[in-house]
Amino acid sequence: MKIAVEGCCHGELDKIYETIQFLEKKENTKVDLLLCCGDFQAVRNEGDMKCMAVPQKYRQMQTFYKYYSGEKKAPILTIFIGGNHEASNHLQELPYGGWVAPNIYYLGYAGVVKYQGVRIGGISGIFKHHDYRKGHFEHPPYTKDSIRSAYHVRNIEVFKLKQIKEPMDIFLSHDWPRSIYHYGNKNQLLKKKDFFRQEVENNTLGSPAAAELLHHLQPSYWFSAHLHVKFAAFMQHQNKEGELPKATKFLALDKCLPRREFLQIVEVKHDPSKSNCLEYDLEWLCVLKATKDLLNVTSNTWNMPENNGLHSRWDYSTTEQMKQKVLTDLGHDLAIPCNFSASLPCYDPNNPQHKRVASHIINPQTTEFCAHFGLLDINAKVGQLDDEGGEFDAAEDNDAESNGSLEDPSEYSTDTSILSSSINPDEITLEDDDEEDEEGISVRSLEPSPEYSPSFSNFRVLPDSMAVSSDDAMDSTNDEQERSESSHTDGEGKNPERQLKRLSDEHGQGNVRIKRRNQALYTAQDEVE
Repeated sequence: MKIAVEGCCHGELDKIYETIQFLEKKENTKVDLLLCCGDFQAVRNEGDMKCMAVPQKYRQMQTFYKYYSGEKKAPILTIFIGGNHEASNHLQELPYGGWVAPNIYYLGYAGVVKYQGVRIGGISGIFKHHDYRKGHFEHPPYTKDSIRSAYHVRNIEVFKLKQIKEPMDIFLSHDWPRSIYHYGNKNQLLKKKDFFRQEVENNTLGSPAAAELLHHLQPSYWFSAHLHVKFAAFMQHQNKEGELPKATKFLALDKCLPRREFLQIVEVKHDPSKSNCLEYDLEWLCVLKATKDLLNVTSNTWNMPENNGLHSRWDYSTTEQMKQKVLTDLGHDLAIPCNFSASLPCYDPNNPQHKRVASHIINPQTTEFCAHFGLLDINAKVGQLDDEGGEFDAAEDNDAESNGSLEDPSEYSTDTSILSSSINPDEITLEDDDEEDEEGISVRSLEPSPEYSPSFSNFRVLPDSMAVSSDDAMDSTNDEQERSESSHTDGEGKNPERQLKRLSDEHGQGNVRIKRRNQALYTAQDEVE
């Protein structure tokens, strides 16, 4: 099976599908599945756009709304995870995953599905230590802090994924697993992105939570994005007792722009006898049911159960009996229902609604899913608590010894002193938004250019006739954007003293003004694109 893997989408669905169709024609092949590694930007209307943690000058109505409205349909089954530039209110409606448009499926905060026998898992968001142990408490209208914390990875999602025992074929994350750069051509990476050097040397670049999952799941493939550079690695895992040695092929890709390596086609073994419908993963459904009492939808910190003598239960992995019960409840039909329905008015380029506010609604897909499997709709509960002015911990009504505790030490150190002060010029500063008018959001619908053509690996460079020239203003626009894209957010959720920000090219030329918030850069990431 041929799978197209894409890095940061940034709402450029038209261009991504056009690129795949061009490749299919050029290479005389057929792509079966598209995987997007975050920053998908499923923006339905102007209200959704206000929920993206980006400066207003970068808020643009791209092309997703056409697929949401039914004007267009995705030509290829598309599966994606969330990144750190998302319409968080939209994705929040689908905490366990679901269809955001026909043929376009979101994996949720964390999720596992199957397609033609290929097992695909993923985790949305990026890692930030100060939010890692909190619950999913955010909801519209977001504050300047919660609009960012909404896309931060939580320990409950990592804990659930660590209950998986069966082999994983493919796993998606937005930010890279920490230390993965030691298993590829590190010199070439630093030649492209020299500002990663200190993080790489200090081993602080990337997500420690993703690294933990990489060592536990040991998938055949791991795909990421976020750092806006193509990088491949091969990691040989240590042998587990009684098992054959495993290895993971890692690939990170760039953002969807001309002459950037944002797309690659990978051939993956599949089972042609399996259904070509997207299917639930039986083990994952059982894990969701088993861990439902560990949910926390407040900003209180909460550690997951461990085998440390403090908890009567710490293993929530699945048994055959549990799987058979869930399978029976499903009538032995694991096909994910195609039950998408538009829940909000869609953007109309002929009648833009600049004053439209962000919506916090309950998605019927999630309601149906939770009713079927006896789960809690996190999004609904958060809204209910806000209306009641109360708080909720699913674990508070359960035996404290069998669940996580508030007293346990954090899984990851909150000491940021080891983090470097390097800056990623390939990012946008969130602080630019502080100087913008909150109401005057610019809504621009960007139609794909017929001349648009990216570059990508393992394929020849496209003909000059399809390349975007500087006359199209792409280069100058992207240069200006990338010089202002550097944003570090280890200070998110805080109110650091406003100092300086950096305006420079990738080689550090030009005037340098560094804000304190940008100094502990662990990822060279896009806090705002």
